[in-house]
Amino acid sequence: MISDRVLNMEESATLAMAAKARSLKEQGKDVISLSLGEPDFKTPLHICEGAKKAIDEGKYFAYPPVAGYNDLREAIAKKLREENNIKEAEAKHIAVSNGAKQSIANIMFSLINPGDEVIIFSPYWVSYSALVELPGGVPVFVKGTLETEFKVTAQQVEEAITPKTKAILYSSPCNPTGAVFLEEELRAIADVVKKHENLLVLADEIYEHINYTGSHFSIASIEGMFDKTVTINGFAKGFAMTGWRVGYICAPEWVVKACMKIQGQITSANSSISQRAALTALREDLAPTWEMAKAYKNRRDIVSKLLSDIPGVKANQPQGAFYFFPDVSYFFGKSDGDITIANASDLCLYILDKSHVSLVEGGAFGEPNCIRISYAASEEELREALKRMKEVLGRLS
Repeated sequence: MISDRVLNMEESATLAMAAKARSLKEQGKDVISLSLGEPDFKTPLHICEGAKKAIDEGKYFAYPPVAGYNDLREAIAKKLREENNIKEAEAKHIAVSNGAKQSIANIMFSLINPGDEVIIFSPYWVSYSALVELPGGVPVFVKGTLETEFKVTAQQVEEAITPKTKAILYSSPCNPTGAVFLEEELRAIADVVKKHENLLVLADEIYEHINYTGSHFSIASIEGMFDKTVTINGFAKGFAMTGWRVGYICAPEWVVKACMKIQGQITSANSSISQRAALTALREDLAPTWEMAKAYKNRRDIVSKLLSDIPGVKANQPQGAFYFFPDVSYFFGKSDGDITIANASDLCLYILDKSHVSLVEGGAFGEPNCIRISYAASEEELREALKRMKEVLGRLS
């Protein structure tokens, strides 16, 4: 009785691996989970206090407007004008949702008809392809490689565009690779997009605050690109607010209205109290965010050094987010005498079973030769995890 839609849908690989890790933990195993993209920091205290204040005021218990409270939408628009240089952004261009994932789902159901193509920069976040396919869209993957820092070029994008192309979807900083598109790279892509009247860019910028290049650049800030861009963002990563579930888009007003028509029939508005917490995050001190970003950079450097000490692992230096995406194809076909590793999925399961370190295989992100390592964990856990991985990988020959 289950629909074909669900039967054909792949389970989220990150959530599946997290479930396996939890199962081992419940058995008493000392599992270090490096599989989920979830900050290990707590939500900054002043943000929590903003939510508590909203509860105490007793004014935020009715259904909020579907697109979010207007003061939050105004604050998001102000942030985008001042921090991202998206000068056209106004409250009417903002729609608040239950996380960036719902924002992307809203967009796909609003824009995509069966057979429409969406170009996805690959490697890509695991849910992108499923969210394109749910309304009948066709993902078209344009691939970056380890040698190119996993970034695609404007020429690759141009070659992938067909009369069926409706949108281009990418993240920067990128989950899973940590790649960051620089201004000149995005300007080149924008020049391609401007040639096509009905083509939209969907720019996922959820990791914007975890960026080690010195600055974040938004493609919507380029002249002529505001009306051709949907900027996707939220509070989960930069403010350690994953459980609060607050995401948003900034888009042309016609896109916002369409997305809210979809959201109004599915979940309606985001939680009223979560919205007040998000407003506090925007209006008050960003120091905790910058402290978290500094900590992530230190962890990146630690993991980079430890990965370089593991023979057979090839990794670049990520410029943002909190992931490494190393090539581990060296281990394919190798054995410890009992178990032979056929692919990255086998390798992740082997590492989980033998060292109790939870990772995610790269095929779920579009690159089967890689694995994703999240360093959103303590320095102590990271050092221990990499020590265990080096030991068990050393058994394979």
